[in-house]
Amino acid sequence: MTVRPRSSGPGGGRLRIALLFVTAILSLTSPAAAQRQPWHEAERRGAAVNREADIQDVISNTRHNAITRAVAEVSPAVVGINVVQLQRFYQRTPFDDDPFFRQFFRDHPVEKRVKGLGSGFIISREGYVLTNQHVVADATEIIVTRTGGKQYIARKVGEDYVSDVAILKIEGNDFPYVQFGDSDDVVIGEWAIALGDPFGLFDIGSKATVTVGVISATDRDFGRQDDDRIMEDMIQTDAAINAGNSGGPLVNCYGEVIGINTWILSGNGTNIGLGFALPINRVKRILDDLINYGAVERRWYTGLRYEAMSLMTARHLGLRSVHGVIVSEVEAASPAARGGFEIGDVIMGINGREVESFEDVKQIIDGLDLKRGDNLVFRVFRGRRYLNLTIKLEYRAGGVKGEGR
Repeated sequence: MTVRPRSSGPGGGRLRIALLFVTAILSLTSPAAAQRQPWHEAERRGAAVNREADIQDVISNTRHNAITRAVAEVSPAVVGINVVQLQRFYQRTPFDDDPFFRQFFRDHPVEKRVKGLGSGFIISREGYVLTNQHVVADATEIIVTRTGGKQYIARKVGEDYVSDVAILKIEGNDFPYVQFGDSDDVVIGEWAIALGDPFGLFDIGSKATVTVGVISATDRDFGRQDDDRIMEDMIQTDAAINAGNSGGPLVNCYGEVIGINTWILSGNGTNIGLGFALPINRVKRILDDLINYGAVERRWYTGLRYEAMSLMTARHLGLRSVHGVIVSEVEAASPAARGGFEIGDVIMGINGREVESFEDVKQIIDGLDLKRGDNLVFRVFRGRRYLNLTIKLEYRAGGVKGEGR
């Protein structure tokens, strides 16, 4: 009997396709494939873990940056300051508006004890604390609170009203302290970090409040204020500075103090992004005097006398206009004599500022925070040429500031 192959028929092709499909499925689920599948799953899980680790590294690097490192370094040395101050004022009488009775009943002085607060920072392991003078002015009691809440009774070592700087001392040793930076090297636009005790929040959390901004400007010169303080070369920042921040440090990203937060421009006493700090280089130059002598010696003299320039004198000297002041006397063996001044010299500028009249000299010098040992650089016209002459200010017993000018 002849056996014929079975006809594929209409459904035969579908059967072979179905068998091939089942075979493919079986091959995928074969033991060999089952052994390969966990490997691929583990590979995918490993890639996911690596991606997660990379993300965590990025987040960690973002969180722990130059700013946070600077804050961690400086914060232990920042303190809150609470004071009891003695304020004096005159109490008016009911007869102040009456010209006749006012001569018999005058206003009488009244003293009142008030509480105040501010900030500061430790500058040595021996416990010297730097702050603003206005924070501790007329204080009868000063309490310094460190990070962690420990409190110390502080004594005032030295203060300088003109520059608004004061030095305190707390008892103990091996305190954490800040590092000073170079305020002449500040870059406009770099990060600025303000630390302090705004509104007395140090008493709540026993740690400094941190605000961050940028250096908005440098060398802001407001000159001598109505209260006789001199605000020159100020550092401007938009880091939030509020009541209680006075005396706290302004820090760069290296964790170095570049200024003392001092005052703000505001209509209502709160921050609007216009804060100003005393440059730390200005503080450095008086620090030793404050620690060693308790004050800054501002009695100095130059040994130089000058007069207003007249039109006739200007023409005689070859000047095209009445400009500057003319030296009329140089005291023998004085700072001016050692600086090379001669009678007849015409002072055209002082410390880079132009002198046009007699009044300009007084205005320029009064606007400078000067002490003995400082230099004044004069631009002088002599014999149809210009010279730069330097006077080093010297102390003279019994003198007053600017004697001999």
